[in-house]
Amino acid sequence: MIRRAALLLAALWAAPAAYAVECSDAAYAGNRYSICEVDASKEQLRLFLKDGEGQVYGHFSSLKEALAGEGKALAFATNAGMYHTNRSPVGLYIEEGGQAMRLVTNAGPGNFGLLPNGVFCIRKDRADVFETLAFQDLSPVCTHATQSGPMLVIDGELHPRFLPDSDSYYVRNGVGTSADGNRVVFAISRNAVTFHQFGSLFRDHLKLPNALYFDGNISRLHAPQLGRSDAGFMMGPVVGVVEEASSDE
Repeated sequence: MIRRAALLLAALWAAPAAYAVECSDAAYAGNRYSICEVDASKEQLRLFLKDGEGQVYGHFSSLKEALAGEGKALAFATNAGMYHTNRSPVGLYIEEGGQAMRLVTNAGPGNFGLLPNGVFCIRKDRADVFETLAFQDLSPVCTHATQSGPMLVIDGELHPRFLPDSDSYYVRNGVGTSADGNRVVFAISRNAVTFHQFGSLFRDHLKLPNALYFDGNISRLHAPQLGRSDAGFMMGPVVGVVEEASSDE
């Protein structure tokens, strides 16, 4: 009995540590993706734009450095919504309860204005993707929120403007959420895909009822599990998972 208990204890001791975010590379319908899943009921999911001095982070390296100064680590991150040339958000942006940009409900140029668009809203113990007008009607209180567009999946249906035979191919990234708000899945394509292909990933493969497009060619991913931390020109809003830094970092 004692020996069995000792073996069990040894097995638990040797078990790999659980990650705050589970990332993997996957293939679906002939395309390649990097997919990261977060349990919003357990992990610290946040948005980031500027540091304490009002300077845009712009890069994962800058954000990692700032968090390290607080004894924290960046477990995962990706760009989170469209922005102007000065990196200010195009649509609604809330960080730590403070609103930096209002909700935009009218149609407009570019992908953001391809209605319906939506809002990624982080609340206590959950996160949700809402279609913009539904968000306006419900008025959920978000600790963090970013508006982007277009919606990829709306209540289980693909965006009505997505065409199966589209010839518009780009690297794309976005986020989808489960009905209970616990399961949050971020995906970035590893090859150029259409909106229809990308939306189908969230609806048919990941089985998520709502999903939102973040952006195209500027898409970036920080995923230590995959040995990946993309560099490039400055980003605007970033969404990430923060955890306590380990003692050996």
